[in-house]
Amino acid sequence: MKNFRIILLLIFSSISLQSIAQSDEEVQPTNMDKLLEVVREGRSKEKAENQKRESEFLSNRDRQQVLLNEELAELARQEEIADRLDKIFKENQELLRVAEEVYLKALGSLNELFGHITSISTDSRVTFESSLTAAEFGKAREVFLDNLTRKMGESTELPTISELERVMSLITEEMVATGSVSKFKTNVINVDGSQSECEVVRVGVYNAVCGKRYLEYVPTKGQYQFLARQPAGRYTGSAGRISNSSFGGGYVSFAVDPSGPSGGALLANLIQNPSLWERIQQGGLIGYIILGLGSITMAFAIYKYYVLFMLNRSVVAQMGSSSYGNNPLGRVLKVGEAHMKDAIDRLELKLAEQIMAERPKIEQGISFVKIVSVVAPLAGLLGTVTGMIITFQQITLFGTGDPKIMAGGISQALVTTVLGLVVAIPTTLAHSFLQSSARSVVDVLEEQATGMVAEKAK
Repeated sequence: MKNFRIILLLIFSSISLQSIAQSDEEVQPTNMDKLLEVVREGRSKEKAENQKRESEFLSNRDRQQVLLNEELAELARQEEIADRLDKIFKENQELLRVAEEVYLKALGSLNELFGHITSISTDSRVTFESSLTAAEFGKAREVFLDNLTRKMGESTELPTISELERVMSLITEEMVATGSVSKFKTNVINVDGSQSECEVVRVGVYNAVCGKRYLEYVPTKGQYQFLARQPAGRYTGSAGRISNSSFGGGYVSFAVDPSGPSGGALLANLIQNPSLWERIQQGGLIGYIILGLGSITMAFAIYKYYVLFMLNRSVVAQMGSSSYGNNPLGRVLKVGEAHMKDAIDRLELKLAEQIMAERPKIEQGISFVKIVSVVAPLAGLLGTVTGMIITFQQITLFGTGDPKIMAGGISQALVTTVLGLVVAIPTTLAHSFLQSSARSVVDVLEEQATGMVAEKAK
């Protein structure tokens, strides 16, 4: 039994102290007694290390306890200070309330007056910030009113007499500027973002122009800026007149927008109106075809009128000449002279044959003008139909919530109708005029031929 215990002890000892045996190669038990001695030494070392760690732990615990006690003491001290300050704060609040009551009682009716002044200063600052006069008078008045409003809002200091007088002066200055025209030089922002010096004419607080172009005031930049798109020429022409005028030189007509600064609502609507070329573009492909056809027709009508005019002159000249020129009447008279000795029926037939030969040359191309005068309104009607088809397609896809979506198709329908009528009316008049001119030449030929037949009948 004793040997068995020794064997078990050796097995567990060999496992637990294998590292000790490997690290300490010098201690190599050679028998059971040596091994037992090594085990006892290892247990003794472990016990000593455990006692050392326990001692360090207890030492750290005592130190942490001391720190905890110090923090608790500091917390208690801070809480005491907070309670004392809170008490002082409440006492000061009560003193402040009493002081404010005394202050308001001392102000009396002035309190209401200062309230009105604060309201006026705030409203004036907002007005000055967006006024057309801001670029001329600068930002100083806005800064002054802002500081005055803040000062009166804090109720720590009363406004001075000079400050109140300046408020009245600024408001009066703005009222005078509302009904006056001034001219001054300042930097203006161009459409591309660059700046250039320009002589600006300000008309009240409604409009400002530079040369023939209208300006708008940009409050964030404190400068005038050219409108991205100018109104029609009749309005920019009036801007040019007032820019070139001199003070004291009499009255100058000017297209002013009374709806306010920054362009105003009326001027903004005028700017949005499409130009003539933009309206033509709204007609689309059919509109271009109508205009192209109308241009060609009118050019041909002018040319044809010139030809008939020259032909009529040659015919009139032929009536007073004894020789036969190369003109319709000359050729008719030449045929009549050649067959004057024939029977009257044959002479009449020859003259009628020659007149019929001359008529197509005289009336050549006039039917083309007539056809265009009929086709042009039909083409406009075609554009109307296609425009309405586009409109109904837009309604099907997007509904009727936004009228702007349907505006393209409706514009095409109306513009093509207008273009068709614009082409049809002058071409109809041109056809009638050309037909009348050609008929007058043919009438002369028939009159002269009839005269020759009558002379033969004598």
